[in-house]
Amino acid sequence: MKNMYIISGCNGAGKTTAAFYMLPEMLECKEFINLDEIARGLSPFNPDSMIYPAVRIQHERINMLLKKEDNFAVETTLSALTYIEKVFLAQKNGFIVNLLFFWLNSVELAKERVRKRVSEGGHDVPDDVIERRYERGLFNFFNHYLPICDNIMFFDNSEEKPRLIMGKVLDNKMDIYDKELYYFLENKYKLAK
Repeated sequence: MKNMYIISGCNGAGKTTAAFYMLPEMLECKEFINLDEIARGLSPFNPDSMIYPAVRIQHERINMLLKKEDNFAVETTLSALTYIEKVFLAQKNGFIVNLLFFWLNSVELAKERVRKRVSEGGHDVPDDVIERRYERGLFNFFNHYLPICDNIMFFDNSEEKPRLIMGKVLDNKMDIYDKELYYFLENKYKLAK
């Protein structure tokens, strides 16, 4: 069975680190589409100037991979609804869509992690953008992506090792391992039905 993996979470949540660790060996996924890496490839010294061309390349690559039989992964903060159409298209093309969300317990921790990344030569993200993406990503997770993705794993990545908070598999059975935290987040971010 072919798989599409969506590696998601706020800026600084450890998405890229997790992807490089999990995708090639554990999940047999050799295709990883990372917008930041595409932009850096286009302009190593000024990647922010290449974000729009990188988005175009990213979507072209996703569309190409959706026509193939190979597993692939994309990285996103989920702060936009960009991938909803891709989820449905992937499912229509026979892919199982797996959403891995890496959560941090505060936006301040996200900012701290981004500052650390910058001090080590990584890319920066302005504080106001981190704040907006943190909130929107959680809102979109609960209201848009959770209902449509086939398999979901929601991790607390605030400490040194990720901790699984919730998992959902194809049969829509949800296993919640930290009920207090999960329901707190769900109540905060999910719209009332």
